Amino acid sequence: MTAFIEPPRKISFLLRVGIWVSEKITGRTMLPARILAWYPKAALGSGVLESLVAHHDGKLDERMLQLVRMAASFAAACPFCIDMNSYEHASLGIDAEEVLALRGQLDLESVSTFSARERLAIQYTRLVSQTPLKFHPDFIEQVKTNFDEREMVILASTAAQVNYWARLIQALGIPPAGFSE
Repeated sequence: MTAFIEPPRKISFLLRVGIWVSEKITGRTMLPARILAWYPKAALGSGVLESLVAHHDGKLDERMLQLVRMAASFAAACPFCIDMNSYEHASLGIDAEEVLALRGQLDLESVSTFSARERLAIQYTRLVSQTPLKFHPDFIEQVKTNFDEREMVILASTAAQVNYWARLIQALGIPPAGFSE
């Protein structure tokens, strides 16, 4: 399976450096970065967005943010995003039953290993990932009761970032990079 378009033959030095860094970090050929080289402003903006992703912040630990990224990836039905954001999920204690729940194949409430905050973050992520966006006031009150303002911004921006990548990657027909292999 190939993307809708090939990367440009010539890529500017600055973008080549950024691509090299992303490929060094991931250990994979990063076709999204290479294809974005057709429009350097999009490549740079996307690179900055990706470099600022939250991985741990206060009570929002790596597991919580990985659950959010995975939930957004499944909600957007993006094979590349699912592949990348599910990579090494077990190392963060995310088990097979939890993955089924993130996929929507099990009810969140039936998975006893999710904390109440994790369930709420996953539900919030699903709402952030749907079109049109609809937030019931009672649900938002629940979120506000369980997460402070900073945490809400991190949750929303993390889900939105995955949605940005999902739409961009799918619009360019970019296949999974093989993280799950």
